[in-house]
Amino acid sequence: MTDSEKADISRLIQLLGPGILDVLSGKQIELEHVELELGELELWLPLGGGVQVHQVPTDYSNLQKNPEERKYIRPDSLLEDSFQLQDDCFPAKIREITLGATRSEGGTRDNTVTVGGSSSLPFHNPHSLPPHPPVISLDVFDTAVSMPKALKNHLTDVMYDPASWAKQNVEQYGADMITVHLLSTDPLIQDKSPKDAAKTVEEVLQAVKVPLIIGGCGDPKKDAKTFTEIAEMAEGERLLLNSVTTDMADAKTLEPVCTAADKYGHCLLGFTGLDLNSAKELNRRIYQYFPADRLLMDLTTVALGYGLEYSFSIHERARMAALMGDAELQHPTLSACTNAWSAREAWMDLGPLFGKNDLRGPLWETIGGLTLLLAGVDLFLMMHPLAVSTLKDVAGKLIKHSHTTPDQADWVSMKI
Repeated sequence: MTDSEKADISRLIQLLGPGILDVLSGKQIELEHVELELGELELWLPLGGGVQVHQVPTDYSNLQKNPEERKYIRPDSLLEDSFQLQDDCFPAKIREITLGATRSEGGTRDNTVTVGGSSSLPFHNPHSLPPHPPVISLDVFDTAVSMPKALKNHLTDVMYDPASWAKQNVEQYGADMITVHLLSTDPLIQDKSPKDAAKTVEEVLQAVKVPLIIGGCGDPKKDAKTFTEIAEMAEGERLLLNSVTTDMADAKTLEPVCTAADKYGHCLLGFTGLDLNSAKELNRRIYQYFPADRLLMDLTTVALGYGLEYSFSIHERARMAALMGDAELQHPTLSACTNAWSAREAWMDLGPLFGKNDLRGPLWETIGGLTLLLAGVDLFLMMHPLAVSTLKDVAGKLIKHSHTTPDQADWVSMKI
């Protein structure tokens, strides 16, 4: 634009200045090839000049202050969309392991239990459910142990007799398995001999006909001797020896335990503390002396309020890695739900706000079990009858609901 053109526009604006709003009212202006060089630009638009200004309401009398009195308008219809359930397609599966042995299999059990075998994430897909229901093993101790009143109330008559205790757990509380904890072998408690421990296990084997889990005292050297003795005594029973640890590897006692368990036909449980790398390292050491298809894993169960979310995470990660092809983690898993009773909130008197102790404790154990059930755990160690029945009930409903099919009349076999 030349200087003369700029001067002409300037004179035009001066001439139209007083009535420019009237001229431009309701009009749309487009400027092409125009350059504005301004220090400040001020636009003054008086009301009524074609510009509508929305006023903010200041009358709040019609607004309802109580949320409960507010009126919500329900939609006439919802948006419709289709959903197609996708089947899980994982490249691997969890090893399947049978515990216990019947007479035809070389043992004395009336029945066996099978864990593992999953090829999908737990309860994510109703068409890919765990092939076996969760197995529950109730605890038995071979010596007096301190426990909350909520537990003692159910054990008054059997606490000092492991065989009777095991029988009650099976007949009254429906235990699928029995876990015999041989705490009396601890050198710091009673330091009972492996032969004494084997005798206790033999009495329990005669009292009940369900598969057994044999728990040690935690001392890597003493447990090795105890497990070796019991493995020979109960040859063919397919016991689950609980547990072998990295401490055994450090103490040079891992090999004899694995060798004895393999020779006499038992299974092993590898225990590690919330660390998948440690679990894989322990499994690799066990593979040197023991077949992988008879090994279970305990990745540690922490009580609610003390890190249960970490237990869930580690079990979930292990299951996902196993299904994606990590052979070192393709083992059934075990959860010691009884660790819930180590939380003081499960048994301590905390006042009326926390409710009654006899219900709070079982709830603490139940929550731990249900949480890890959803993480894919196959075998649960439990104590309180209410926790056992609740876990079984919920697991049963999850499986039953997923298998529900429409009612169909069967005119061939229908009975009138």
